Amino acid sequence: MNTRVRALWAVCAVGALALTACGGSSGGGSSPNGAVTLKLVAADYGEKESNSSKAYWNGVATAFTAANPGIKVDVQVMNWNDIDKQVKTMIQSGNVPDVLQTGGYADKVADDLLYKAEDVLSAGTRADLIPSFAEAGRVDGVQYGIPFVSSARALFYNKAVFQQAGITQPPATWDEVREDAELIKAKAPGVTPYALPLGPEEAQGESMIWELGNGGGPTAKDGTYTIDSPANVDTFRWLKANLVDPGLTYANPATTDRKTAFADFAAGKAAMADGHPSLIQMAKDGKVDYGVAPIPGRTGPLASTLGVADWTMAFKKNGHRDQIRKFLDFAYSKDNTLAFDETYNLMPVTQGTLREMTASGKHKDLEPFFALLPNAAFYPLGNTTWDAVSAELKKSIGTAVAGDPAKVLGDLQKKARDAVANK
Repeated sequence: MNTRVRALWAVCAVGALALTACGGSSGGGSSPNGAVTLKLVAADYGEKESNSSKAYWNGVATAFTAANPGIKVDVQVMNWNDIDKQVKTMIQSGNVPDVLQTGGYADKVADDLLYKAEDVLSAGTRADLIPSFAEAGRVDGVQYGIPFVSSARALFYNKAVFQQAGITQPPATWDEVREDAELIKAKAPGVTPYALPLGPEEAQGESMIWELGNGGGPTAKDGTYTIDSPANVDTFRWLKANLVDPGLTYANPATTDRKTAFADFAAGKAAMADGHPSLIQMAKDGKVDYGVAPIPGRTGPLASTLGVADWTMAFKKNGHRDQIRKFLDFAYSKDNTLAFDETYNLMPVTQGTLREMTASGKHKDLEPFFALLPNAAFYPLGNTTWDAVSAELKKSIGTAVAGDPAKVLGDLQKKARDAVANK
């Protein structure tokens, strides 16, 4: 267990602070003695009760109240399957949290529920956020979403399979991906050369990675959808002609999910896959001698890989702006963010924590991802239609490598236009 987390938990165990339990009182608002209770709702990153995020947040809440006796924090930690539904019910019933940490924020902005980031973060805390992640929290040029933890994508490759196929270094271009895949197919029978998951689990992610490699993407710089752009159509034509039709990937990528690709790589059954840091431990568990490299693009490695973040946001309803500001500045201190990131092997969103993790030498496995973080590109998270458009991409963009890419992407572009028109 990380020493910083132990220290926080130790404070919680003392029980000498003015909290009914380590997470605070059960209600929100102000108590008769003038103290304010903030309601914090957060997602659980632990896989089981013993490493639940609740212990972390309880420790942060306790340490915060020790430094700010007039502010208590009621902690509620929910699993990822339930949190969005439960928060929606809270909002509908008027039992709105002060601070929410979960996967998205744009729908709350559309309903005018959130404080601007500048209202609830000091200038110092805002300046410490990695700029590309802070930018991804903007809606119409205004930041509402505050990044909490992050991830980036890189190319994983099986060193043993590469050696068996006579390949001495990872590919840097699409043509090299194809050439390496052909060698692997010929010299490593039974191994899928490149794991291409375009199934409904996360087709929007894999497709965007490849589109970025060709100068494309789901949107233009002005935020308008460009799903059927010439660059994107060309991307899927290349995939179809160079990986799918020659049998260098799965027979039907449109029905293959990321979890299958990750499991195959971790079992030594796939030689290459785009992955995020969670694949590191899976590969180690499977005793795969793996390497990590920048994702190949059409003419060279991607300058900006796909970045993913989870978010914190602050609600206006209870009027606790100043108290929220104090709490978030405390929660985003380097000690606290570092403790969380190290506990759950996640990537930082603040520059100070990124420098600390990079310089410590304790995170060699993550160093390739650290290098990619500052230049990460994101889904159009600030677009309130993205959830609907993303759902359509998940359902059918994978069929573009089996049928006519122009028609498949054209149909998706029409659905995106309709979503914008009907919002």
